[in-house]
Amino acid sequence: MSALPLEGGSSPETAPDALSGFTVGVTATRRREEFGALLERRGARVVSAPAIRLVPLAEDTDLLAATRLSLEAPLDDVVVTTGVGFRGWMAAAEGWGLSSDLGEHLATARLLTRGPKARGAVRAAGLNDHWTPATESCEEVKQYLLAQDLRGRRIAVQQHGEPLSDFVAELRGAGAEVIEIPVYRWLPYRDISPLRRLISQTISGSVDAVAFTSAPAVHAMLGAARAEGLEEALLAAFSGPVVAACVGPVTADPLTSRGVQTLQPDRSRLGALARALARHLPEHGVTRVTAGDHQLEIRGHAVVVDGELRPLPPAPMAVLKRLADKPGHVVSRADLRTVLPGSIARDSAEHAVEMAITRLRRALGPSGIVETVVKRGYRLACLYEAGF
Repeated sequence: MSALPLEGGSSPETAPDALSGFTVGVTATRRREEFGALLERRGARVVSAPAIRLVPLAEDTDLLAATRLSLEAPLDDVVVTTGVGFRGWMAAAEGWGLSSDLGEHLATARLLTRGPKARGAVRAAGLNDHWTPATESCEEVKQYLLAQDLRGRRIAVQQHGEPLSDFVAELRGAGAEVIEIPVYRWLPYRDISPLRRLISQTISGSVDAVAFTSAPAVHAMLGAARAEGLEEALLAAFSGPVVAACVGPVTADPLTSRGVQTLQPDRSRLGALARALARHLPEHGVTRVTAGDHQLEIRGHAVVVDGELRPLPPAPMAVLKRLADKPGHVVSRADLRTVLPGSIARDSAEHAVEMAITRLRRALGPSGIVETVVKRGYRLACLYEAGF
């Protein structure tokens, strides 16, 4: 995927898009190129770190056994949680020579589809859907069923990557016979190193947001962080400067249950999630100041100077953000040294700060934005703070 250049100054970009200057981590496996393209078209730098992989179970004995159990007697209700899972079930049944029998059983059952994609898959198979919840959540499907007399009803529940243990237990507690359909399962992605890097980038604040499109991806990232002793630091980052953007409440639940506020779109769609980030980050992830008669918008890895986007390397960006914490106030070299990325030897720290200031001034373009205060440090030439 394309990325904004790290070095700025010589070739500013005009009319920045909504996500220009921001970095978004993407944990999706399925449709990650499509989602990444949605973000990049809005100007974002995308860090791809697949968290999970989907393993079809067409050859799995558990799925075959569940299918045969479903065919032993009529089904009263079938809960279809995902379109890809339903299509996989039908394809597997065809491979076993059971598609005709399964189709007949499904045709006489009430098909409860969790969302539009599941409903579309049901209709594409020539079947009629009975009901779809407005929230597109399994919780609403469960409440819909529990509001009825379930004693003696045979209900097939298609899982969506991980067991729906509480869902199934409550239906059984209400007297239903529940058949779990394990169409596919989620496993950790084969190469976990990109996810580990994203965890480090999230904790350090090198990314502005991490986007999740499934609950298993959230669990996988938290689990990988836990294995490194970094789970609490990751949760703290999501509760602080880094936005946890989730495609819907089911995806967000592993984070919200830990007290993390998440960004969610009005509709559980990839496009809606990209639009939500494009609205949120420019509003909440930008520091605006007036310095040396120039308007600055400080974003994740870039600054907009008088409407022109100027990407910055990490060290100058860290210095600029520290100066912008107190516009117009002097910040000492010792203070600025603490925000520079990487380890710096004490005898070269002052030179490193001076080099970062030089690169910052070059990248900003117009002179007079960053002032040197002799023997004290540096400051933004601010008459007032323009707001956040």
